[in-house]
Amino acid sequence: MKGSTGQESRPPLDLWIGVECTFNRVHERYLNQLEVCGHDRRLDDLDLLAGLGARRIRYPVLWEQVAPESLDQTDWRWTDERLGRLRELGLPPIATLLHHGSGPRYTSLMDPEFPEKLAVYARMVAERYPWIKTYTPVNEPLTTARFSGLYGVWYPHHASDESFVRMLLSECRGTVLAMRAIREVQPEAQLIQTDDLAKAHATPGMQAEADFQNERRWLAYDLLCGLVDEEHGLWPYLIRAGATPDEVLWFRDNPCPPDVIGVDYYLTSERFLDERRELYLPHHCNATHADIEAVRVYHNHAGIAHLLRETWERYRLPIAVTEAHLGSSREEQLRWFEEIWQAAEQVRAEGADIRAVTSWAALGSYDWNTLHTEFRGYYEPGAFDVRSPVPRPTALAGVLRARAAGEVPAHPSLASPGFWQRPDRFFYTPVGTPQSAAVRAVLNARPLLILGSDRLGQVTERLCRDRGLEHRVVAGGLDLSDAAAVQALLDEVRPWAVINTLGYGQIDEAERQHGRFWQTHAVGSATLARACEARGAALLSFSSDQVFGGEGEAPYHEADPAAPINAYGRAKLEAERQILGNHPGALIVRSSAVFGSGTGRGLLAHALRTLQTGETVLVDQDHRFSPAYLPDLVHTSLDLLIDGESGVWHLVNSGETTWAEMVGRLAHAGGLPNHQIRAASAHELGWVAPRPRYSALRSGRGQLLPSLDHALDRYLDGWVRAGRR
Repeated sequence: MKGSTGQESRPPLDLWIGVECTFNRVHERYLNQLEVCGHDRRLDDLDLLAGLGARRIRYPVLWEQVAPESLDQTDWRWTDERLGRLRELGLPPIATLLHHGSGPRYTSLMDPEFPEKLAVYARMVAERYPWIKTYTPVNEPLTTARFSGLYGVWYPHHASDESFVRMLLSECRGTVLAMRAIREVQPEAQLIQTDDLAKAHATPGMQAEADFQNERRWLAYDLLCGLVDEEHGLWPYLIRAGATPDEVLWFRDNPCPPDVIGVDYYLTSERFLDERRELYLPHHCNATHADIEAVRVYHNHAGIAHLLRETWERYRLPIAVTEAHLGSSREEQLRWFEEIWQAAEQVRAEGADIRAVTSWAALGSYDWNTLHTEFRGYYEPGAFDVRSPVPRPTALAGVLRARAAGEVPAHPSLASPGFWQRPDRFFYTPVGTPQSAAVRAVLNARPLLILGSDRLGQVTERLCRDRGLEHRVVAGGLDLSDAAAVQALLDEVRPWAVINTLGYGQIDEAERQHGRFWQTHAVGSATLARACEARGAALLSFSSDQVFGGEGEAPYHEADPAAPINAYGRAKLEAERQILGNHPGALIVRSSAVFGSGTGRGLLAHALRTLQTGETVLVDQDHRFSPAYLPDLVHTSLDLLIDGESGVWHLVNSGETTWAEMVGRLAHAGGLPNHQIRAASAHELGWVAPRPRYSALRSGRGQLLPSLDHALDRYLDGWVRAGRR
């Protein structure tokens, strides 16, 4: 399929965005992504999305939502309101009619009448919204056919080549008929056909399977372009799988080539196949071979630029990257989007007609870590984080706005490479030839400056290293109240942000040395804040639930009045006031007792080790609080810092408990003798400072950490994997 290769002047690369709208069926249950993320209830989301400056939005006009019971019974109210608002905002939709679904209950991908039924619905959409000019009747038909017909993950849960081929032919025929019906109403309508841009790599023993998969990945596009006949490489496979020559050749005689080929690319899109299953963990293997993300074991994965070139050379049709997303830490999301944007610009400069890059899941997505087969609450933010009362823009939103305006994003974290480019990305001994290409230089990257080397400081340092965030640590010996020393340090390091963990959790030490602690941490915080503000450096400082008096019965939120009852709480409260008074853009994270440093230190680790020996453990059961799992606390604090958030945030794992309850639960789950757990008084525990009786926290700004139950499960798993030490 040939098209223009002209080098004439073209408009710049467009930014598109998309809303995750999967509405698929698993057995008898429909899973609606729009519902779980709350977009179905928030019309104002569209105003936020339009503010990103995108030229188009991939948006749902879903068959299952509009006509769930019958094509004769439709409800357009939700769709009318949303599409009407998009039209007012000047943000043209690419209408998606089926997104990873098998359709309403009165059809399925195995229904012989599925194509005709989809075409009827498509005509209804076109007649109701004749102003819409771009359509994706079936999103990712080949991917959906694999998950529904080959792997049995989604309805109708088949697992055979025959079912895969039958579903794919049905989806592609439905696309042709749908576009025919749409164009009878809107002759200028364009087909934006999406699919995952997969590629398989392999050992020599698995190369034949990789070659087959690499040919199969094009099959939906090839059918729509009318390229499949007796000479096609997959003709024998299609016939063996039950397709008749007439139904395959129908596509040759009724071509419907995409106006734009939409390629979706994720880190999981490229796979590595290896027959040596014994070298891999069970979850990376199927019955015959290992199948793992190529980036985790293979030096020579292709990358998006190479795959865009392959697509252009095969079809010579306009191309858009229609999904670009990474469910990772914030800076890795920025790096991933930028890598894809820059690759698209590079391939475009070589002559390929690349039209756009789409930031997918602009409102984030839920539970794709389980392939959208159930809702467990695992959330991956996008340009907005919907866990706040109003969707909160993340740092990715800033990158998108810059690209939409024709500017190069300048976030400091972009100066370092993504993990997929770093040598620590491998899960196993890597295969292939190490690449000689230099990783992006980080010599001039401005670092984070971490103050403190206690448990919080150590975890912060470790996670910054894991996330590829350039950083420098000042372990101790710095007097924050010494303005000259603080200023000299900042001038030497030139950090883009400072993370202050000094003194965190030293409740009894503050009571013993209240004068010195006040000078260092209350007065010193003002000095640090002024120095950061003067140099344009962001500041993250950690505060505590100890700022509250503990007389309430409901969790404290950020706006509740503080009334500390110990020296630590008083110093932390004054530090908050001084920081925000001298650096209004600073971020203050209030948390509570932490656990899970990964070092085997802390109250829980000590208690479990003691129970292992059969000895008695003394724990407190009189004070209720909301603990924070240290990895969750630090990861989320770093994300908020990168997002440019400011003010006070409460970050704890949702729920409340006592130390006695936590130790008892872990002991029971770990098979340890919980009868050896004894409640003890503050005096017996050696506490010096009084503690608030009740200091559970909640957030009015967004519950960003997982539940306490989830955190404790992960803590126990880590303890077991570490040899129960």
